[in-house]
Amino acid sequence: MKYFRKICGDKCYLSPINIEDAEQYAEWLNDMEVATRLVVASQQINVFREKQILEDMISNNSQIFAIIDQETDKLIGNCSLMRIDHPDRKAEFGIFIGDKKFWSKGYGSEAARLILDYGFNILNLNNIMLRVFSFNQTAIRAYEKAGFKYMGRRRQACIIAGRKYDEIFMDILAEEFESVYIGKFFPEEG
Repeated sequence: MKYFRKICGDKCYLSPINIEDAEQYAEWLNDMEVATRLVVASQQINVFREKQILEDMISNNSQIFAIIDQETDKLIGNCSLMRIDHPDRKAEFGIFIGDKKFWSKGYGSEAARLILDYGFNILNLNNIMLRVFSFNQTAIRAYEKAGFKYMGRRRQACIIAGRKYDEIFMDILAEEFESVYIGKFFPEEG
């Protein structure tokens, strides 16, 4: 598969997604360990359905990127800015690393910083928020590392295996973010 280096970090880069990767995404989303973190465990996602999801995201004012390992050019997940509201300059962030060999190695944090850079410095957004469930402490730490701050919670919003978990809301403002990539192309005039 051919990927394009749209936004580059040290460990990974973001590329426009390929619909042809739907089979790989479907495989990951049917892995119960991955699916429960995304709360899609109750859904049956086949290749056809995943292609529809990706196509809908592309056509519904979302910016969705494949996360590619810098060293091997291997697809490891995706991230997106969804529900983009240009008048109010806000969006919602989503991410998943499907390849478990890349979990807890900084790829999620770096991909988050890259897409935030794109959102704040190319799309001119002011506020980007996310939702995460309280049991996913690894993701919460990665989001905090990327600069997200706690803004609230919806209590007992998720029930898995008979256990109740809160839905955590986090956000970050443009003024709280320092460019990691795009700013290099635009030096301050002075």
